[in-house]
Amino acid sequence: MKTEENRIKITLKTIIYATFAFFAILYIIMFCKMYFPTNKSYAKEIATNLNNERNTINVAEKNKEMSQANKIDIDKIINQNTNDGQTEQITKKEEVLEYLTEYRTNKEIPKGISVVVQEGREGKQEIAIKTTYDKEGQQIKEEQIGVTVTKASANKIIEIGGANYTSNYKIKVGDKIYVTSDELAVRADADEESRKITTLKKDNELKVLEIVQNWYKISYQNITGWVKSECTIYINPNSSEEQKHTTAETKSKSQLLATLNTNMQLNKPSGLTLEQFKKILSDSKDTNKIFEKNAEYFYYIEKQYNINGVFVASVGIHESAWGTSKIAIQKNNLFGYGAYDSNPYNGAYNFSNYSESIDLLARVFVKYYLNPAGTSIYGGEKAVGTYYNGATLNGVNTKYASDKNWANAVFSYMQYLYNKL
Repeated sequence: MKTEENRIKITLKTIIYATFAFFAILYIIMFCKMYFPTNKSYAKEIATNLNNERNTINVAEKNKEMSQANKIDIDKIINQNTNDGQTEQITKKEEVLEYLTEYRTNKEIPKGISVVVQEGREGKQEIAIKTTYDKEGQQIKEEQIGVTVTKASANKIIEIGGANYTSNYKIKVGDKIYVTSDELAVRADADEESRKITTLKKDNELKVLEIVQNWYKISYQNITGWVKSECTIYINPNSSEEQKHTTAETKSKSQLLATLNTNMQLNKPSGLTLEQFKKILSDSKDTNKIFEKNAEYFYYIEKQYNINGVFVASVGIHESAWGTSKIAIQKNNLFGYGAYDSNPYNGAYNFSNYSESIDLLARVFVKYYLNPAGTSIYGGEKAVGTYYNGATLNGVNTKYASDKNWANAVFSYMQYLYNKL
């Protein structure tokens, strides 16, 4: 009897253990199937609506494409459709890389006089532009995403007067002048592309025979030809200081105000003296004293480029809020030059000092906005006239600013400055 009872107990115990083991194994199998599937799916189909069409995208391939996004070749025009129907197009265009101008003070030259001692040279650059269009093909935005310099530019060097006296003298026919640059080409005609006759050296004495815009017809020994006026000065480098004192008539406030109107030609100097520029640009609104400390450069750009310096100063005041903008303070850029609407701060050019930005903007206005294509301008160059619509405020406003009230705002600053004379 005991043996039979033991067998029954063993059998029940075995059944209990077996049942427990069965359910344990079943649970393990279910767990593995749930978290460690044996049939892995490497591709999954997702339906997306793109331009109202049903498209199937392989997720694995899509992820692969995304991982290559940082390897886009901008030398190719890329049309990429996004999931919302937008199109991104990357294009490349070549542009002129404008040179910068370095100003140096020369204590042997009277204040108010500037001369070129090294001519500038333009470079070339390639600009990568990304343009985004909506599904109807309308442009949404445009931004600059890269710049490559293909030809370096060379800085222009200008010496400005640092003596303790001032001169506003203007050269006339019959005057003797002297070469200021290390080398100066004499050309057959008043044109940078004209045949070169000879090369003059610094301090060579010349006689002025004729004056045409930024060119002098000169005689030197037995040579007659044309030279750039900006590379000469009337002061004999070997003369005494007393002989260097020469002044010209200063225009009165009433004479200068008589020229001020909304249709005035901005491709002509204002006629203000150096002292007058310093006077009108000394202002309590200029809390950082940026315009006050750089007033002389608005005078010198008139001498170099035949542009109204009060106009350029007024543009700077308007664009930088009297030099208080972040771009003006951190980048020495009074005009927001180079800024794109989509990312203005990062796009804006960075200058070493304010004189560079003032000089460059003056040249940009003269070359592209204020003169028709082919006009002889500074340094023997010709105006490109890409955005020329007349040399007035409204003419510049047409292409320079999207704000239709820009011309009126700038003119109000011009009035304010002229009335401070």
